[in-house]
Amino acid sequence: MIVVTGATGNIGRQLVGLLADAGEQVRAVSRGSKPVDLPAGVEHLVADLGDLDSLSPALRRADALFLLITGEQLMTGPEPAQVVKAVAAAGVRRVVFVSSQGAVTRPASAGYARTIAFEQALAESDLEWTALRPGAFFSNTYAWIEPVRTARTVAAPFGDVGLPAVDPGDIAAVAAAALREDGHAGRAYTLTGPAVVTPREQAAAIAAAVEVPIAFVELTPAQAKENMLRFMPEAVADHTLTILGAPTPEEQQVSGDIERVLSRPATAYPEWAHRHRALYA
Repeated sequence: MIVVTGATGNIGRQLVGLLADAGEQVRAVSRGSKPVDLPAGVEHLVADLGDLDSLSPALRRADALFLLITGEQLMTGPEPAQVVKAVAAAGVRRVVFVSSQGAVTRPASAGYARTIAFEQALAESDLEWTALRPGAFFSNTYAWIEPVRTARTVAAPFGDVGLPAVDPGDIAAVAAAALREDGHAGRAYTLTGPAVVTPREQAAAIAAAVEVPIAFVELTPAQAKENMLRFMPEAVADHTLTILGAPTPEEQQVSGDIERVLSRPATAYPEWAHRHRALYA
């Protein structure tokens, strides 16, 4: 049994599908109601990493766990060592944890403290663990769907600063490999796309995909932060803006880990935009 937390998210939803297609027993865990598009045969349970009592039933009979912390859990909740101890006590032997590239490139940032603590707790445990360290996600541009549809406009800060953002589907594929295959224990994979891409270039890729002109409007950092605070803690918004505006050379470097694990190239943003063009049309 493989348990997937964050099963309704951009990574988890695709991971559940990949595992189910591979014939694995899958338990999809979310904090809310059952996903409407859950594959046949996949069990669903409501649980919250912030409540370890609710987590125990979700881990029953599980061999492997996809561990994702988001939102409030990035800043608060049970100590990471407690969570890892509960996971091990439930009999889970393999954990794939979604960390962040920033946990390595910006270890002093308060926004990464718990992420780093989870990595450390896993490393100190007897579990077979794998850490996935993605940078920016292609799916961050879902925030542009409504303005593209209604005003043919994209607004973002730092329009000409690029990062090698990554397709969440590629993250899910690497997670599926690490959950199902041997040889990934004790490894940390930096997950990026195949090239640096700027917000302005992403807007152009969406315009090409939907075949309509799209105007790019550059936001100030203050305007961007105001938008971010609607769905993320302030410390996370601050370090995200710092990375977007002043990435380190390491954060702009393309990693080959996706290709090494999956034996195929990482997905490029124009390809991703074309595949998701119906959302923006």
